[in-house]
Amino acid sequence: MRKGFSAKRDGFDSRNWHSKCDNKGKTLIVIKTKDNFIFGGFTQIGFTNDKSKWRKQDRNDTEGWIIDPKAFIFSLRNDKNDRKPEKFKIKQGEEQFAIHYTLNKGPIFGFGIVGDISLNYDLQSGSSNFGFSYNLPKGIKSNTNEAQSYLAGSYYKWVVDELETYFI
Repeated sequence: MRKGFSAKRDGFDSRNWHSKCDNKGKTLIVIKTKDNFIFGGFTQIGFTNDKSKWRKQDRNDTEGWIIDPKAFIFSLRNDKNDRKPEKFKIKQGEEQFAIHYTLNKGPIFGFGIVGDISLNYDLQSGSSNFGFSYNLPKGIKSNTNEAQSYLAGSYYKWVVDELETYFI
């Protein structure tokens, strides 16, 4: 495993992230927020502009969904909910929405306006609608404040302290 990107080292900008992280294959994203939550995601396919990896219906567009049945997201540190590290697989039937490729944003895991994890173009903030495409922890229901704030402590505009990307 090798580190391909660090926002603190390479700059908080999605263009920098894409220039260093696109088309590298298996990719692990680790996000640490200013509130000390640590979480991220893994894709076996990676973030790619190779449209043959995109859903067929997206191949004529400038952005698209990448199918990855082995993708998952994880939570490593969640002091708010006193949770241990956990891994969450993509929901059966949602594999076509594992990750989203767009040059206008950072990494996105999951479907929806927000996605399960979505980093903004400046990589300094993000949003999380956890449970849309990825399985939630037991006892948490989708579209609740608990689900939306589970990974980063809040649903919208959580602040990124560091974003690191590794290639496996």
